[in-house]
Amino acid sequence: MGTSLMGTGIVPVGKENYVQAASDASRAIDINSSDIKALYRRCQALEHLGKLDQAFKDVQRCATLEPRNQNFQETLRRLNTSIQEKLRVQFSTDSRVQKMFEILLDGNSEADKLEKAANNLIVLGREEAGAERIFQNNGVALLLQLVDTKKPELVLAAVRTLSGMCSGHRARATAILHAVRIDRICSLMAVENQEMSLAVCNLLQAIIDALSGEDKQEHRRKEEALVLDTKKDLKQITNHLLDMLVSKKVSGQGRDQALNLLNKNVPRKDLAIQDNSRTIYVVDNGLRKILKVVGQVPDLPSCLPLTDNTRMLATILINKLYDDLRCDPERDHFRKICEEYITGKFDPQDMDKNVIAIQTVSGILQGPFDLGNQLLGLKGVMEMMVALCGSERETDQLVAVEALIHASTKLSRATFIITNGVSLLKEIYKTTKNEKIKIRTLVGLCKLGSAGGTDYGLRQFAEGSTEKLAKQCRKWLCNASIDTRTRRWAVEGLAYLTLDADVKDDFVQDIPALQAMFELAKTPDKTILYSVATTLVNCTNSYDVKEVIPELVQLAKFSKQHVPEEHPKDKKDFVDKRVKRLLKAGVISALACMVKADNAILTDQTKELLARVFLALCDNPKDRGTIVAQGGGKALIPLALEGTDVGKVKAAHALAKIAAVSNPDIAFPGERVYEVVRPLVSLLDTERDGLQNYEALLGLTNLSERSDKLRQKIFKEKALPDIENYMFENHDQLRQAATECMCNMVVNKEVQERFLADGNDRLKLVVLLCGEDDDKVQNAAAGALAMLTAAHKKLCLKMTQVTTQWLEILQRLCLHDRLSVQHRGLVIAYNLLAADAELAKKLVESELLEILTVVGKQEPDEKRAAVVQTARECLIKCMEYGFIKPVS
Repeated sequence: MGTSLMGTGIVPVGKENYVQAASDASRAIDINSSDIKALYRRCQALEHLGKLDQAFKDVQRCATLEPRNQNFQETLRRLNTSIQEKLRVQFSTDSRVQKMFEILLDGNSEADKLEKAANNLIVLGREEAGAERIFQNNGVALLLQLVDTKKPELVLAAVRTLSGMCSGHRARATAILHAVRIDRICSLMAVENQEMSLAVCNLLQAIIDALSGEDKQEHRRKEEALVLDTKKDLKQITNHLLDMLVSKKVSGQGRDQALNLLNKNVPRKDLAIQDNSRTIYVVDNGLRKILKVVGQVPDLPSCLPLTDNTRMLATILINKLYDDLRCDPERDHFRKICEEYITGKFDPQDMDKNVIAIQTVSGILQGPFDLGNQLLGLKGVMEMMVALCGSERETDQLVAVEALIHASTKLSRATFIITNGVSLLKEIYKTTKNEKIKIRTLVGLCKLGSAGGTDYGLRQFAEGSTEKLAKQCRKWLCNASIDTRTRRWAVEGLAYLTLDADVKDDFVQDIPALQAMFELAKTPDKTILYSVATTLVNCTNSYDVKEVIPELVQLAKFSKQHVPEEHPKDKKDFVDKRVKRLLKAGVISALACMVKADNAILTDQTKELLARVFLALCDNPKDRGTIVAQGGGKALIPLALEGTDVGKVKAAHALAKIAAVSNPDIAFPGERVYEVVRPLVSLLDTERDGLQNYEALLGLTNLSERSDKLRQKIFKEKALPDIENYMFENHDQLRQAATECMCNMVVNKEVQERFLADGNDRLKLVVLLCGEDDDKVQNAAAGALAMLTAAHKKLCLKMTQVTTQWLEILQRLCLHDRLSVQHRGLVIAYNLLAADAELAKKLVESELLEILTVVGKQEPDEKRAAVVQTARECLIKCMEYGFIKPVS
C-alpha cells in the first residue's frame, strides 16, 4: 500500500481544512487509485462537508480492498443510515415545497391557508437546505408565477423568499438575477407601495452582497470555475438603479430605495481600499441623473414623483461620491460635470430651467460644501439668485431664498452674503405676504444672525432682535395649518438662534413649541433630524467648549484681541433647569423615534449630536429612571455601536450612567442587555477620562450581578485585564469600583481559572486589598476571596503562600467593626478550615481560635445572626478534626 500525502496522522479541523484535506487526498488517489489511507481520509473529509453520497463511494472502495476491516464496515453502515435519513427529509421537504406552491397558485385557496403557506415558504427560503430544494424543484419559475398574480401579499412572499435564497450563495443569486431579470426587479421596486419597495430593495441588496461579497458557500476547486464573472451583473444593476432615478414611472418610494442602494454599495466602505472604480463609473455614467434628482422643485409641473426625503438622499449620495474621489483630477472632472449641468440649464426664455439650476446648487451646498462654493462663483449663479428673489412666482422666491440660506453656512464666506444678502432678505421679509417665504427669509436672517456662535460679544444683530426672530419661529412652529416642509424651516431657524442663551431659555419654557418640534421629529419627513438634534444640543449645552486659560485671557485683553464671553444663562444651574423641562416635555420619546430613522439620513454627525443630548440628559442620577421608563436605554444602544468615535464614546458614557443605577432587566429588556457590554468595556480604555472609567465599572458591576451569561460576555469582551488594572489604581473610588466588579466576576468558572493559573499575582492582590484601610474596598475584596476559597481548595492553600501577611489580614477581617466585612472574613476562615487538615491545624494554633471563640459566644441578635452562626460552624469544624473538645 503506497504512502499518501495524508498519512501524517493529523486530523484536520475547521471547514476550510476539510476542503483542503479532501483535495489533498484526491491528489494522492490520482497517483495511486488503491491508496486506502487516502480514500478513507477523503471519505472522512467529505462526510464532514455533508457530501454523504461521495463519502459512501470512497468507503465502499475501502471495504472492497480490505473486506475484514471492522472500521470500514462500521462507517459503511453509519453512512447508509445517514443517507436514508437525508433522503427522507429531502422528500418530505420536496413534498412540502410542492404543496405550498399548489396552495399559493390555486385561485380558490382560503385566505388563512394562503398566508400560512406564504410564510412557510419565506422561512424555508432562509434555510440553506430549504432554499436549495426550492431552487432544484423549479421553484424560481413558480415564484415568478406568484409575482404574475399581481396580488400584493403573494408578490411580497415571492420577493422575500427569493431574498432568502440569494443571501450568501453566489451561484444561486446569479441564476435568480438572470431568471427574474433586473428590469423586472426594478419595476417591482418602482411601485407606490412602501412595503413592496423595501422588500425588493432587500432582495437587490442580498443579490449585490452575494455577487460582490465573500461567498459563504464552500466550492471544491473544480466548481469554483463555474461561477461567472460577477462584475458585468453588478454594472447592469448599477445602470438600472441610475435609470430609475430619472424615470417618471418610478414612485417616490422606489426612487428613495434606489438612492439607498447606491448610497450603500457604490462608495468604498473603507478609504484604505485603493479601488474606487465603482464611484468613477457612477460619476461618469450617472452624476447628471443624480443632479437631476437634486434639482427637482416639487411645485413645478415637470417634477418627478418624490417623497420628503428623496432630495436629501440624492445630496447625501453626491457628498459620498465626492468624498470617495482620490485625487484632484478626479475632483476637477466631477466639478466640470456639475458646472456644465448647471450652466446648461440657464435659459432667459424659460424660468423653470433657471429655478432648477439654482435648486441644484442649493442641494450641492448641503453636500460637499467646497464644491458648492466653487459653483456659487460661476458666472450668473449669484445674479440668478438675486433675480429669482425678486420674481413674482412663489416657487422662484422659495428656491432662491433656500439657496441663499445654504450659501451662508461658513462664517468667512457668509461675510459676502451678510453684506449683500441681509438687505435683500430683509426686503423680502418686509414685503412678502406669503408665510412660506417669510419663514425661509427669517431662517436666512437667523443663520446670518448666529454667525458669532455662542460668543456673547460677537452678536451680528442689535440686542433683542434675535429673541424677536426666535419668537416668530416658535409661533410658526406651533401653527398646525402651515405645511410640514415650511414648519421644518422654523426648526432650522431655531437651530441657529438657540446658540443664544436667552433664546434657548425662552424656547425651553415654551412647552407647546417644544412638543410641536418633537411631533415634527416623528413625522415621515426625516430631513429635519439634523436641525432638531442641533437645537437640542444647543439647549442642553452639550457642544464642546474650549477651556479658557485665565493667563491667555489677560494676554488677549492686553493685546486688544477679542475674548469670547460666556452668557450668564449658559451657567450650570440654568442648563440643569433646561434639561428638567425638556424631559418633562417628552424629549426621550422623540429621540427614541429619531434613532430609528434610515441610516442614509441619520448620518454619523446626527448620531453624534443625539449621543451628546442623551449624555447631557443622563447627567443627574434622579432623571435616569424617567429616561429608562420612556425607552431611552434601548435607544442609546445603536448610537454606542456605530457612528463617529466621539459619538460612540458619548453614547457609551450615557449607557454607563444608566447601567450604573438601573435594573438592567428593565433598562435593556431581553437580549439587548448583551449589546450594552461592549460599549461599557470600551470605556475602560486608559485613554478615556476617570469619570468614564468609573461609571463604566459601576455599570459592569451592576450587569455582572445579573447572570452568568452576562459575566461570560464581559469575560469574552476581554474586560478582565482592564478591571485588574484599575484594582491597582491609586484613586480610591476607581479601585473600589474595580474591586466590586471583580467580586461579582469571580463567580464565573473561567475567571476562577485565571486565579488558579500559576505565575501571576491576582490572588495576592485580592488578599492585600482585604488589608486596605478603606472598608468598602475591604468588603469587596473579602467577598471575592470568600467566593474563590469556597470554589477551589487549591486556592485556599495558594492564599497562604502568596503573602506572609495572610494570617494577620484574615484575623483583622474576622474582628472588623463592619458586620458584612466580618461575615466575609469568617466565611474565608471556614473555607480554609474545611479545605485541609494541616492548614486547619495551623489556624487553630494561631490567635484565630480565640477570635472564633469570642465571636461564637456572642448573643445572636437580628443583625449578628449570620456572623455568630458562621463562627460557630468554624468551631464545629475544629471539633470534627478533634483539635478542640466541647466543655462538658
